[in-house]
Amino acid sequence: MTRIKICGLRRPGDIEIVNKYKPDFAGFIIDFPKSHRSITGEEAGNLRRILSPEIAAVGVFVDQPAGKVIGLLRNDSIDIAQLHGRENDDYIRRVQEESGKPVIKAFEVKNKEDIETALSSPADYLLLDKGKGGGETFDWSLIGKDMDRAWFLAGGLDPFNLKEAIDRLHPWGLDISSGVETNGVKDQAKIAEVMRIIKRS
Repeated sequence: MTRIKICGLRRPGDIEIVNKYKPDFAGFIIDFPKSHRSITGEEAGNLRRILSPEIAAVGVFVDQPAGKVIGLLRNDSIDIAQLHGRENDDYIRRVQEESGKPVIKAFEVKNKEDIETALSSPADYLLLDKGKGGGETFDWSLIGKDMDRAWFLAGGLDPFNLKEAIDRLHPWGLDISSGVETNGVKDQAKIAEVMRIIKRS
Protein backbone atom coordinates (compact mmCIF):
# COMPACT_ATOMS: atom_id res chain seq x y z
CA MET A 1 0.00 0.00 0.00
CA THR A 2 1.17 3.52 -0.77
CA ARG A 3 2.43 5.38 2.29
CA ILE A 4 1.02 8.79 3.19
CA LYS A 5 2.50 11.79 4.95
CA ILE A 6 0.24 14.54 6.27
CA CYS A 7 2.40 17.66 6.48
CA GLY A 8 2.11 21.05 8.11
CA LEU A 9 0.69 19.92 11.45
CA ARG A 10 0.90 22.67 14.05
CA ARG A 11 -1.84 22.27 16.68
CA PRO A 12 -2.74 19.60 19.23
CA GLY A 13 -6.05 19.26 17.36
CA ASP A 14 -4.13 18.28 14.21
CA ILE A 15 -2.41 15.52 16.16
CA GLU A 16 -5.75 14.24 17.46
CA ILE A 17 -6.94 13.89 13.86
CA VAL A 18 -3.87 12.04 12.59
CA ASN A 19 -3.82 9.81 15.67
CA LYS A 20 -7.34 8.77 14.71
CA TYR A 21 -6.66 8.07 11.01
CA LYS A 22 -3.05 6.83 11.27
CA PRO A 23 -1.10 8.13 8.28
CA ASP A 24 2.44 6.73 8.10
CA PHE A 25 4.14 10.08 8.60
CA ALA A 26 3.28 13.39 10.28
CA GLY A 27 5.18 16.47 9.12
CA PHE A 28 6.16 19.57 11.10
CA ILE A 29 7.53 22.63 9.31
CA ILE A 30 10.22 23.94 11.63
CA ASP A 31 11.43 27.56 11.80
CA PHE A 32 10.37 28.62 8.31
CA PRO A 33 8.53 31.92 8.95
CA LYS A 34 7.39 32.24 5.31
CA SER A 35 4.90 29.45 6.03
CA HIS A 36 1.87 29.98 8.25
CA ARG A 37 2.37 26.34 9.28
CA SER A 38 5.81 27.01 10.77
CA ILE A 39 6.45 26.00 14.39
CA THR A 40 9.56 25.90 16.58
CA GLY A 41 11.63 22.82 17.26
CA GLU A 42 10.36 22.87 20.84
CA GLU A 43 6.74 22.98 19.66
CA ALA A 44 7.45 20.08 17.30
CA GLY A 45 8.84 18.08 20.23
CA ASN A 46 5.74 18.81 22.29
CA LEU A 47 3.48 17.66 19.45
CA ARG A 48 5.67 14.60 18.93
CA ARG A 49 5.03 13.55 22.52
CA ILE A 50 1.27 13.31 21.91
CA LEU A 51 1.65 11.74 18.46
CA SER A 52 0.84 8.03 18.19
CA PRO A 53 4.08 5.99 18.26
CA GLU A 54 2.86 4.25 15.09
CA ILE A 55 3.32 7.51 13.15
CA ALA A 56 6.81 8.76 12.25
CA ALA A 57 7.42 12.45 13.00
CA VAL A 58 9.12 14.32 10.16
CA GLY A 59 10.77 17.70 10.67
CA VAL A 60 10.77 19.83 7.52
CA PHE A 61 13.69 22.27 7.22
CA VAL A 62 14.86 24.87 4.70
CA ASP A 63 18.57 25.71 4.84
CA GLN A 64 18.87 25.33 8.61
CA PRO A 65 22.23 24.68 10.31
CA ALA A 66 22.95 20.95 10.23
CA GLY A 67 23.68 20.96 13.96
CA LYS A 68 20.16 22.16 14.70
CA VAL A 69 18.60 19.39 12.58
CA ILE A 70 20.85 16.76 14.15
CA GLY A 71 19.98 18.00 17.65
CA LEU A 72 16.24 17.63 17.08
CA LEU A 73 16.75 14.12 15.70
CA ARG A 74 18.97 13.11 18.59
CA ASN A 75 16.58 14.34 21.28
CA ASP A 76 13.66 12.55 19.59
CA SER A 77 11.70 15.70 18.80
CA ILE A 78 11.48 14.18 15.31
CA ASP A 79 12.27 10.80 13.73
CA ILE A 80 13.17 11.89 10.20
CA ALA A 81 14.58 15.10 8.67
CA GLN A 82 13.09 16.42 5.43
CA LEU A 83 15.31 18.95 3.66
CA HIS A 84 13.72 21.47 1.32
CA GLY A 85 16.53 23.93 0.70
CA ARG A 86 19.95 23.93 -0.93
CA GLU A 87 21.38 21.26 1.37
CA ASN A 88 24.11 19.36 -0.51
CA ASP A 89 25.21 15.72 -0.35
CA ASP A 90 27.79 16.42 2.37
CA TYR A 91 25.10 18.03 4.54
CA ILE A 92 22.81 15.03 4.03
CA ARG A 93 25.54 12.54 4.92
CA ARG A 94 26.48 14.51 8.03
CA VAL A 95 22.88 14.49 9.28
CA GLN A 96 22.59 10.75 8.59
CA GLU A 97 25.89 9.85 10.24
CA GLU A 98 25.64 12.09 13.30
CA SER A 99 21.99 11.39 14.07
CA GLY A 100 21.66 7.80 12.89
CA LYS A 101 18.25 8.79 11.50
CA PRO A 102 16.85 8.89 7.94
CA VAL A 103 16.76 11.91 5.64
CA ILE A 104 14.19 12.87 2.99
CA LYS A 105 15.52 15.29 0.37
CA ALA A 106 13.06 17.35 -1.65
CA PHE A 107 13.75 18.16 -5.29
CA GLU A 108 12.02 20.72 -7.46
CA VAL A 109 11.08 19.02 -10.73
CA LYS A 110 11.07 21.04 -13.93
CA ASN A 111 12.70 18.58 -16.34
CA LYS A 112 14.07 15.03 -16.58
CA GLU A 113 17.51 16.21 -15.48
CA ASP A 114 15.99 17.15 -12.10
CA ILE A 115 14.80 13.54 -11.73
CA GLU A 116 18.30 12.25 -12.54
CA THR A 117 19.80 14.61 -9.95
CA ALA A 118 17.35 13.35 -7.35
CA LEU A 119 18.13 9.71 -8.09
CA SER A 120 21.84 10.31 -7.37
CA SER A 121 21.17 11.78 -3.89
CA PRO A 122 22.49 9.95 -0.81
CA ALA A 123 19.20 10.69 0.98
CA ASP A 124 17.21 7.73 2.30
CA TYR A 125 14.05 8.97 0.59
CA LEU A 126 13.40 11.39 -2.28
CA LEU A 127 10.53 13.86 -2.50
CA LEU A 128 9.53 15.23 -5.90
CA ASP A 129 7.66 18.52 -5.89
CA LYS A 130 6.96 21.53 -8.09
CA GLY A 131 8.45 23.91 -5.56
CA LYS A 132 8.76 24.63 -1.85
CA GLY A 133 5.25 23.77 -0.74
CA GLY A 134 3.50 25.76 -3.44
CA GLY A 135 0.54 23.40 -3.57
CA GLU A 136 0.72 22.86 -7.34
CA THR A 137 1.34 19.70 -9.34
CA PHE A 138 4.27 19.40 -11.73
CA ASP A 139 4.34 17.53 -15.05
CA TRP A 140 3.98 13.94 -13.87
CA SER A 141 5.01 12.63 -17.30
CA LEU A 142 8.60 13.56 -16.38
CA ILE A 143 8.68 10.65 -13.95
CA GLY A 144 9.90 7.54 -15.73
CA LYS A 145 9.20 3.93 -14.89
CA ASP A 146 12.76 3.43 -13.60
CA MET A 147 12.23 5.02 -10.17
CA ASP A 148 14.06 2.37 -8.19
CA ARG A 149 14.25 4.52 -5.06
CA ALA A 150 11.78 5.10 -2.25
CA TRP A 151 10.17 8.40 -3.22
CA PHE A 152 7.33 10.68 -2.23
CA LEU A 153 5.12 12.53 -4.70
CA ALA A 154 4.23 16.03 -3.47
CA GLY A 155 2.62 19.19 -4.77
CA GLY A 156 -1.04 19.89 -5.38
CA LEU A 157 -2.34 16.56 -4.12
CA ASP A 158 -5.89 16.41 -2.79
CA PRO A 159 -8.75 13.89 -2.49
CA PHE A 160 -9.67 14.52 -6.13
CA ASN A 161 -6.37 13.55 -7.81
CA LEU A 162 -4.92 11.12 -5.27
CA LYS A 163 -6.23 7.95 -6.92
CA GLU A 164 -4.93 9.05 -10.33
CA ALA A 165 -1.50 9.74 -8.81
CA ILE A 166 -1.37 6.27 -7.24
CA ASP A 167 -2.67 4.42 -10.32
CA ARG A 168 -0.47 6.29 -12.77
CA LEU A 169 2.81 6.73 -10.91
CA HIS A 170 2.85 4.08 -8.16
CA PRO A 171 4.82 6.30 -5.78
CA TRP A 172 6.34 4.80 -2.64
CA GLY A 173 4.68 7.59 -0.69
CA LEU A 174 2.47 10.67 -1.03
CA ASP A 175 2.95 13.99 0.76
CA ILE A 176 -0.13 16.14 1.26
CA SER A 177 -0.70 19.36 3.18
CA SER A 178 -2.93 22.09 1.76
CA GLY A 179 -5.05 19.43 0.03
CA VAL A 180 -6.41 18.34 3.42
CA GLU A 181 -7.05 21.85 4.72
CA THR A 182 -10.00 24.21 4.76
CA ASN A 183 -9.17 27.88 5.23
CA GLY A 184 -5.59 26.98 6.16
CA VAL A 185 -6.57 24.52 8.91
CA LYS A 186 -6.37 20.72 8.77
CA ASP A 187 -9.80 19.30 7.95
CA GLN A 188 -10.75 15.98 9.55
CA ALA A 189 -13.21 15.07 6.79
CA LYS A 190 -10.59 15.59 4.08
CA ILE A 191 -7.98 13.58 5.98
CA ALA A 192 -10.52 10.79 6.47
CA GLU A 193 -11.26 10.80 2.72
CA VAL A 194 -7.57 10.70 1.82
CA MET A 195 -6.99 7.75 4.12
CA ARG A 196 -10.01 5.96 2.65
CA ILE A 197 -8.62 6.41 -0.87
CA ILE A 198 -5.18 5.16 0.20
CA LYS A 199 -6.60 2.04 1.83
CA ARG A 200 -8.72 1.20 -1.23
CA SER A 201 -5.91 1.72 -3.75
